Amino acid sequence: MPTPVTPATLVVPRRLVAELMRLYDYPHPLKRGTIIRGYDRAHAVRTAKMCAAVAGRLGHPADRIYQYQVACLLHDVSRAGLDRWLFGKIWSWAKAHGIPTRPREWRAVHPTTVYGRETEAFLSRYGADLEAAGIPMTPWAKEQVEMRLGHARRLRRRLVVVRPALRRLGLRWTPWMRDVVLYYYYPEKLAKAKPWVKQLAEILVACEQFEAYSNRQRGRDYYARRKETLAEAFAYLDKLAQEGILSGDVMSALRELAGEGTFDAILEAARGCPLTNVERRYLRRLMPGGG
Repeated sequence: MPTPVTPATLVVPRRLVAELMRLYDYPHPLKRGTIIRGYDRAHAVRTAKMCAAVAGRLGHPADRIYQYQVACLLHDVSRAGLDRWLFGKIWSWAKAHGIPTRPREWRAVHPTTVYGRETEAFLSRYGADLEAAGIPMTPWAKEQVEMRLGHARRLRRRLVVVRPALRRLGLRWTPWMRDVVLYYYYPEKLAKAKPWVKQLAEILVACEQFEAYSNRQRGRDYYARRKETLAEAFAYLDKLAQEGILSGDVMSALRELAGEGTFDAILEAARGCPLTNVERRYLRRLMPGGG
């Protein structure tokens, strides 16, 4: 039975979490007998803890939160096999050249791109430039592009592996879990979703991005970021709210919990160091009446 929801914790048993994290592991296509350990494991666990807290604050029932946390734990499973060096080189190059790195952003800049063919469009337009920059566009390199611009397609392929494993663990992957995971890259897919599904999708985006903007290793590896700041994290979340990706209710719940200190330990784990006194004061001011 699902355990009662407590702030920013795992409601899924830890032994089950460990099994789910193994689904991020991927046989290296170029090194026989080598397994690429899932890069996003720790990020996924921290995100899932925050998501449970926000969903609980917004009144979702415990049994739903349990299933939701399973989806949150696997929200980056489409990136199983992420090659830390190669992925970082490709997307740092794209960011440095102002090139969109997500499907909805790509289509906004290149509206004639066939829906679902963003990877092919990127490679056609920039493949030669990447080669010239010393990043050969091998099949494995193209797979790293697919992990972002072809997220839905790669998730579909990974679910072929994931679903049987989940069944063996006594879990079921439902369509709403898939939609929640896809929302950040494909918000249009939830245009007709039930309000509670849409809200859970928004919570995942908000928490995942909050963790990512605080994640020092991720920032160095493939965001070309030198420093993490809470102000930048909330500025990006506010931008998503202005774009209609996040609702006021989700933003308010996230701010309240952050202001109460619920996420302090998670943010410190993402940083790999304690929050400064200045950062703690910044977070406490997020509470209603916090100044």
